[in-house]
Amino acid sequence: MKPSLTFKTQKMKAASLGKEDTVPSLVGDLIIQNELDFQVGEEDELYGGYGRVMNSYPYSKFSCYDRELKDVDVNTAVLENDHLKAVFLPERGGRLWSLWDKERERELLFTNPVLRYGNLAVRNAWFSGGVEWNIGVIGHTPLTTSTLFTATLERADGSPVLRMYEYERIRQVTYQMDFWLGEEDRFLNARMRIVNFGNDVVPMYWWSNIAVPASKEGRIITPARKAFTSAKGLVYKTDIPFVNGVDVTRYDNIPESVDYFFELESCDPKYIAHVDGTGYGLLQMSTDRLRARKLFAWGKKTASDHWQEFLSTEHEGKYVEIQAGLAKTQYGCLPMSPHTAWEWLERYGAVSLSEEERRQGFASLRDAVTKRIGENPAFQEMGCVLESTKEMACQCAEVKIKGSGYGAMKNRERALEGRPPISEHLDFGAPEEKQEVWLRFLEDGALTCPDPKDAPGLYPNDESIYMKLKETIKSKNKDNWYAHYNLGLYYFLKGRYKKAYRAFQTSADMRKNAWAYHGMASAAVMRGRNKKARKAMRKGIAMREKDMSYLKEGFRILQMSGGYEEICSLYSGLKRRFQKDGRLRLFYIKALHETGRSREARELLNADGGLVVNDIREGELSLGELWLALERTVGEEPDQVPYRFDFHSA
Repeated sequence: MKPSLTFKTQKMKAASLGKEDTVPSLVGDLIIQNELDFQVGEEDELYGGYGRVMNSYPYSKFSCYDRELKDVDVNTAVLENDHLKAVFLPERGGRLWSLWDKERERELLFTNPVLRYGNLAVRNAWFSGGVEWNIGVIGHTPLTTSTLFTATLERADGSPVLRMYEYERIRQVTYQMDFWLGEEDRFLNARMRIVNFGNDVVPMYWWSNIAVPASKEGRIITPARKAFTSAKGLVYKTDIPFVNGVDVTRYDNIPESVDYFFELESCDPKYIAHVDGTGYGLLQMSTDRLRARKLFAWGKKTASDHWQEFLSTEHEGKYVEIQAGLAKTQYGCLPMSPHTAWEWLERYGAVSLSEEERRQGFASLRDAVTKRIGENPAFQEMGCVLESTKEMACQCAEVKIKGSGYGAMKNRERALEGRPPISEHLDFGAPEEKQEVWLRFLEDGALTCPDPKDAPGLYPNDESIYMKLKETIKSKNKDNWYAHYNLGLYYFLKGRYKKAYRAFQTSADMRKNAWAYHGMASAAVMRGRNKKARKAMRKGIAMREKDMSYLKEGFRILQMSGGYEEICSLYSGLKRRFQKDGRLRLFYIKALHETGRSREARELLNADGGLVVNDIREGELSLGELWLALERTVGEEPDQVPYRFDFHSA
C-alpha cells in the first residue's frame, strides 16, 4: 500500500485528567535529578545542574485527576505503510502510542492498556507507555498531556508527513516533529527541530523516552563501555555491563530502580535496542546530534511492581524505558546559542537477533550489532535524509488540530516591538481571549482588572510584560490589585522574596484575593517566616474552600510551615468530597500525628483497606514513612511497609 496518514478516534480506558490548577505551584516539587552531587572527571562535561528550574511556572499543574477508568474516544493520527503502523496521540503531547510491526504482527512499544495518571511530570500528571518527547526542562515535559498543533504536508514523492509542533514557554523556543513512512520504509522517520529564535543562550533539554515491554530475558544493546549512574545522591561513572556484580544490560537482574546513561563515543553509531528472550524487539537510531542513550529500569522491589501497576492496572503495565538525549545525562541541560536551530533524525523499527547472537555476552553482542547497524543502509543514509529534508522542514503545513495560543501571543508581542515572528512557517493561529488581555496591556499600558473571585486565566513569564508592569505600576495600574499580584510573581521568580511579599500584600490590601494570599504564603515560607505563611494561607483557603487544587496547594504550604493545628481545624470544616481526597487526607493524617492524635491518625490511614493518594510523587516516601511512624506509636516494629503504601523502589 502507498503510505497513508489518517485521523481517527480510538476507544481507550482512561481516567479523567481534570482541570488545570487554579493557582501556580511556586515553592516547587521534588525532582530527583535536582538533588544530586557529582563525582565525575573533568573531561566528562555533564553540565550537572545547569538549567534547573524550581517549579513549573508559567505552566499550571494538573493535580486533580482521578483513578476511575471509563471508555473514552481518543483522537489519534495514524501513519501506515505495508510494514509499519504508527499511532500518535496529538492531544497528549504527540505521544507515539503504538508502533505495530505488520510483518511479524507484533507491537514494538509498551502500549499501556489504560491511560492513568501519576505524579511524575513537571506539571504533575504523567502516564506511562509509548514514546514521549521531552523538551525544555529536566523531567517529563510540561507538554506531556497538552494538545500540540498537528498539521499535514507532503514530501516530494507525495507521501504524507505528520507534523506536530508548539511554542515552549519556559525556554521560549519552538519545536517541531515531522514524521513519515516511505513506501518501502521499515523504520519510522522522526525529524526533529528546535529553534532558539531569541537573543539569549538558553539551557536546552531533549530526551525521547521510549517505553518497551519488560521481559524476563530482556536485553539492552548499545555501543557503550561505560555509563553514568547515581547512588545515594552521588553521580559517578562505571564500567558496564557489570555493576556491583549485576549485568545491567539484562535489566531483569537489576535490584532497584535506577538510570544508566550510556556513554557513546563520537565515532559510535548512535543507537539503542531492546530485545526480548526471542531476540526480537525495537531499534532506535539517530543522527549524531542525539548523542546519548539511557536505560531506566524499575527494579525488583515490591514498590517497583506497585508503581507500574499504579500507573496501569493490577498485574499489567510492566515496562522499561530506553531513551535518547542531547546531553550525556538528564542531570543537566546544554547551552543553546541564540538564533540557532538544532535538528536531527530518529528512526524506529524492528530488530531481530540470530540464535548465535542471543547466546553471546554483552561485549560480543554489542560489537556484532554495532557493526551490523553501521553497515545498514537505513542507518548510513540518515545524515543525507536529514540534509535533504531541510527544505521540507521549513515548508508550511495545513493545520488539522490547534494547539495553544501562546505562540500567537508571542508573535504579537514581537510585532509590537517591530520584530519578526517566532517562525515563518509554523502557523500558531490567533491568540485566545486570556492572551488578548495581556496583549492589550502591552499596547496601551492599562491592565484589565478581573474579578478577584475568578482564577487568573494566564500566568505571564515574558520580560516585556514585566517591564511594562514596572513602568506602569505607579501610574495607570497604581490601584490595580491584579497588576500588583503579577508584579509579585515576577519578584518571586527572581528569588526576591521580600519584595514579592510586599507586592502580594499590596494586592491583597487593595482587594482581598486568594491569589495574593497564596503568593504571600509562598514568599514567606521561602524566607522561613512560617507564622506569616500560615496566617496568609489560612486567609486564602477561607476564600477558596471549594477549590480542590487551591486546597491541595494551601495544605502543602501549611505543612511546610508547621501549620498542623491549622490543617486539623480546616480539614474538619471541609465538605465531605474534599475530605475524601487522598492528598488532603494524607495532610490531615500527618497533622493528627504531629499534634499527638496518632491512634486516630493510624485508624484513618488504614481505613477501607488503606489510603490511596492519587498524586503520590515519584520519589516521595511520605506514605510509607508515615505508616511506619504510626505503627511505632502503638508499639509495633514492622519489617516491611504494606504493598499499598510502598512506593520506595530505589
